[in-house]
Amino acid sequence: MKDLLPDPATFRINGRLWIEGPADRFLGIGRLELLQRIQQLGSISKAAQAMNMSYKRAWELVSSMNAQAREPLVSTQTGGQRGGGAFLTAAGVRAVVDFEALQLRFQAFVDAETARLHD
Repeated sequence: MKDLLPDPATFRINGRLWIEGPADRFLGIGRLELLQRIQQLGSISKAAQAMNMSYKRAWELVSSMNAQAREPLVSTQTGGQRGGGAFLTAAGVRAVVDFEALQLRFQAFVDAETARLHD
């Protein structure tokens, strides 16, 4: 590849990582951020607002992830004394940790391939 490039040292390998199911994307960087924001803020609505995303879109993403996973990643509670909200289930926390680790391994691969391009 590098013999095709005029100056290989000025090029780099780049990419994005996501996990796809048979019918839809399951988890990627945007969905990861949504899960992280739900975990931080305790609300799908607040997470969506923090990401400049509509509540409807955030709910669709959460619904898609929950439907595809063996067990829900996000659980919601309505009103009541605590005022409702959302939180990550144990499966949701595992999904965040596992995908972050996958992202690190993917970045290491990209960095290694960039280094090969520069050799």
